[in-house]
Amino acid sequence: MHRDFGDYVLDIVQNAVEAGARNIGLRIAESDGRVEVLVEDDGCGMDRDELSRALDPFHTDGTKHAKRKVGLGLPFMVQAVEAAGGTWSVESEKGKGTRVRFAFHLGHPDAPPVGDLPGLVLSLMAFEGGYELEVARTRETPGKSRLAWSARRSELAEAAGGLRDAESLALAKAFLESQEAD
Repeated sequence: MHRDFGDYVLDIVQNAVEAGARNIGLRIAESDGRVEVLVEDDGCGMDRDELSRALDPFHTDGTKHAKRKVGLGLPFMVQAVEAAGGTWSVESEKGKGTRVRFAFHLGHPDAPPVGDLPGLVLSLMAFEGGYELEVARTRETPGKSRLAWSARRSELAEAAGGLRDAESLALAKAFLESQEAD
């Protein structure tokens, strides 16, 4: 099962990569006890019928994941967000891409925790493929500070010497952890 909201983000970004997206944007914003996530891509997109099927937990096209009988990424996200009293939307246009947005209150008893964001971002950037991923992160704590950072896959890979071997991955993760800690 999903241990934190990053697992939903992982599913959505993986779908974007598999849909042929060249550019993927991820925004994670926390303020007033609420987290909001937006994932946008320029992949193949879906028409109305395909989008309806993507939200059906008992449907898979049999080609994207040949051994799966069901597709649960978006349906699990929708279920978790609704259980936590949150909001969600999925917009897609065939040939243009997809936009997935979800938000919920972290204090709700059914809300998943935020989890390890540096680890999540590193996992997203380490997927195989020739895509660019741009992450924007903000967190506002009342009466304290405002955290804001961003990272691009191409820049992180260049600075770390790639995103394939243990040394470069450790360096990239240390950078991402330092951004989240500031």
